[in-house]
Amino acid sequence: MSKEKQTIVGVIGLGSMGLGMAQTLAGKGFETLGFDLSDERKALAEKSGVVPVNGIADAFERSTFLVFSLPTAKDVASVVNDHIDTLKNRHGDRVIIIDTSTSEPDVSRELALRLNALDHGFLDAPVSGGPGGAASGKLTMMIGGAEEDVALARPVIEAMAAKALHVGPSGAGNVAKLVNNLLAAAHMITTKEGLKLAFSAGLDPEAALRVLNAASGRSMISEVHFPTWIMSNTFNSGFSMGLMRKDVRLARELAARTGVNLPVADLVAELWADAAELEDKDDFTRMGDFQTSK
Repeated sequence: MSKEKQTIVGVIGLGSMGLGMAQTLAGKGFETLGFDLSDERKALAEKSGVVPVNGIADAFERSTFLVFSLPTAKDVASVVNDHIDTLKNRHGDRVIIIDTSTSEPDVSRELALRLNALDHGFLDAPVSGGPGGAASGKLTMMIGGAEEDVALARPVIEAMAAKALHVGPSGAGNVAKLVNNLLAAAHMITTKEGLKLAFSAGLDPEAALRVLNAASGRSMISEVHFPTWIMSNTFNSGFSMGLMRKDVRLARELAARTGVNLPVADLVAELWADAAELEDKDDFTRMGDFQTSK
C-alpha cells in the first residue's frame, strides 16, 4: 500500500506527540483523520490538513492504518476493546494499528493475538524524539510485531520516523522503549549530579558540559536536553514528569516479573518517585535542575 492510493490513516490522540505525527502524515500526502477529546487539539490539527472526526468509531470504520498516541496501556486496550465490533465487521479489509504509545509488553501481545484472530494487525511501535521529531517526521521508532504487518505499514512508518527498527515480535518494541527511557531517566540524574559536583567545586557548569559532550560521559540527555531545556531554564521539552515516572515504574515492574536484579534501576525509580517538589504535570527536564536541587 502506498500514499499514492490515498491510504487513510487515523490518528487517535492529538497530544504533544500525536498532533505532530498527524500533521506530518497529512503534509506527506496521506489522507489523515484525527481524533482527540480536546476540540482545541482537533482544530489545531485541522489547520494542517488533518480531517477531524467526531468519534473514534469513525476513524476505525474508515482507516486502513490507525496510529495511537495515548497515555497508558489501559487507554490503548480500552480503545481497541470498545471498537472491536467495528474491526470484526471489517473482516477481509485488513486494518493495522500502529501503537506509538509507551505501553506494556503483555498488553500489546494480548491485543496482537486478538486482532490477528480477526485478520487485523497490531504493532507496538513506541517512539523517541519528542514533539520536534514528531512534527518533522524524524522520530526513532522501535517496533514489535509480525514482519508482514511491518512491511504493510512501512510507508506510514517511514513518513513519521527517520529511523524505524523492527526489534522482534509483539511486545519487543515496548520492552526496548522501557529500557531506553529507564536509561534516559538515569542519565538525567547522573548528568545533574556530575554538573552539581562541578559547580560546587568551582568549575563553570557550561564548561563541564562541553567536556562531557566531547568525552565518554556524554549521552543524548547531556547533548540535547541539558543545553536546550535545562541550562536555558526553559524546561519545556514536551515530556512530563508523570510520563517519565510511569515509564520508570513500568521498567521496574518488568524487571520484577522477569526476575532480574537491577539495583541501580531500583534507585533511579525511587529518586524519580520521591522527587515530591516536582508535580506530574511539570516537564521532566526539571529533574535535571542541578542549581536548585538539594
